[in-house]
Amino acid sequence: MSYTAAVTDAAVMVRRCVRRSLRDPEAFFTALTLPVVLLLLFVYVFGGALGRGGHYADYVVPGLIVLCAGFGAGTTAVAVAADMSGGIIDRFRSMPIASSSILFGHVVASLARNLTATALVVGAGLLVGWHPTASPAAWLAASGVIVLFIFALSWLAAAVGLLARSPEAANAFTFVLMFLPYVSTAFVQARTMPSVLRGFAENQPFTPIIETMRGLWMGHTSTGAAVGHDALIAIGWSIVLLAIASAVASWLFRHRTAV
Repeated sequence: MSYTAAVTDAAVMVRRCVRRSLRDPEAFFTALTLPVVLLLLFVYVFGGALGRGGHYADYVVPGLIVLCAGFGAGTTAVAVAADMSGGIIDRFRSMPIASSSILFGHVVASLARNLTATALVVGAGLLVGWHPTASPAAWLAASGVIVLFIFALSWLAAAVGLLARSPEAANAFTFVLMFLPYVSTAFVQARTMPSVLRGFAENQPFTPIIETMRGLWMGHTSTGAAVGHDALIAIGWSIVLLAIASAVASWLFRHRTAV
């Protein structure tokens, strides 16, 4: 199969996955509105207790962006599991299309959904008092970190969807990714946690992602570390996760669709 045909197949699969999301309005709008609702909840309900001088929005926005990426990845896992258990893959295998385009469609659609949710969180954050001081270059760098992380997380979700034997089993993955950011520096500083949780919060992959975005947007991190230090760790985590998840997902797909 030619490169042009493979690209065309991938574009078709991306459109299919996007349309599928739009035809499930409950899941689609939940994925878009939940991060905004959580932003309002944390800023206006918990912000007085957790914030510093009423500027909690400046602290919490990066964490909510990572949280919505985790929720969106869980949605992708469910969609992949539904395809694998619903018989549509057998139909695709009977057609002259590139098999790699099927997973690619899910991953790119996941990236599109998550970036849309991210844009909504950023817009809502600006409305509730978030005041980033970043230069255009810093905004571009933060956007690159977000895209890389979401892309890696989407491949991980695809792998989990392939491992799961049903959409219900894959749905459990949503809860893991949604709650893992809570044990990070997303909502409170690690130094306020008990020692066991503090060690986990400081050394899990979500924390350097959050601190990198916080440092790029606000000019400082909550841990006091240099932005460049956190950025190297964040990029390293994302690249390793992307390499492993994409390789595992590709192998699982070939294994599960083998004759």
